[in-house]
Amino acid sequence: MPTPLSTQASAPNLPPRVGLGLKPEHFRQIVETWPDLGFFEIHAENYLVDGGPFHHYLSRIRERYPLSIHGVGLSIGGASPLDRGHLDQLAALLDRYAPQSFSEHLAWASHGEVFLNDLLPVPYTAQTLQRVCDHVDQVQAHLKRRMLLENPATYVEFSASTLTETDFMAEVLRRTGCGLLLDVNNVHVSCTNHHRDPYAYIDALPPALVGEIHLAGFAQEQDAAGDLLLIDSHGSPIAQAVWRLYHHTLERVGPVATLIERDQDIPPFDVLFAESQQAQRLLDAARQEVCVQRACT
Repeated sequence: MPTPLSTQASAPNLPPRVGLGLKPEHFRQIVETWPDLGFFEIHAENYLVDGGPFHHYLSRIRERYPLSIHGVGLSIGGASPLDRGHLDQLAALLDRYAPQSFSEHLAWASHGEVFLNDLLPVPYTAQTLQRVCDHVDQVQAHLKRRMLLENPATYVEFSASTLTETDFMAEVLRRTGCGLLLDVNNVHVSCTNHHRDPYAYIDALPPALVGEIHLAGFAQEQDAAGDLLLIDSHGSPIAQAVWRLYHHTLERVGPVATLIERDQDIPPFDVLFAESQQAQRLLDAARQEVCVQRACT
């Protein structure tokens, strides 16, 4: 039986500030300048070894900044059982660095012993819902902490789906007690690809359960029919449409820790820091609005 959330170890939340993904290209500049950022985030799978330069710099940076650990390899949406060895490695990593947040994707990435190196979509059916909830329960029990589940970026959908993505996500959150990592870029990408309203998508999610927000850039292509196809590439600046959707999201959920993701074509640190400050201004405005509302009531 999964460990009830009330008995799991808890961690303080990330501060409602803007953070950046921690990249080795920027290690030295960070430890030489200690920039004014809310937190850093790492991909767990890059740190599942015992030592080396990644751990050297992360240990120094963790002394000064809150930390978010983001997993990409659990395959929570997959039909196969979760990899117990991978869970053990994640548990050791979380024990070592005591992050304020741990998150994973609503996706699958492996079949049997084959790892596909991608985050693939799931059908939104009752059977998949039960499997995802079982997997989330298993992760939270094994890691002894509440996790956040990220909404996916998708390019195809299953005709077998009987639930909307937002209804599916909301039900997973309700049944398991996990939180939501709301990737605003993924919302824009998926809704554009499937001809849906991204603002309605945001409004359909439970705002109180959003524990972290992701922002990123996308690539623009065409599908086989010549229609617009957006790809969640993390390789370009954040688009204006995503900035507008982020502003709406903050109006909906309030000030929440926000990560700027960049995993391809990594620019100089100062470029990403400037982008983080743009997000921080929006986040500060949202915090001020909450203060005004509380004063009025």
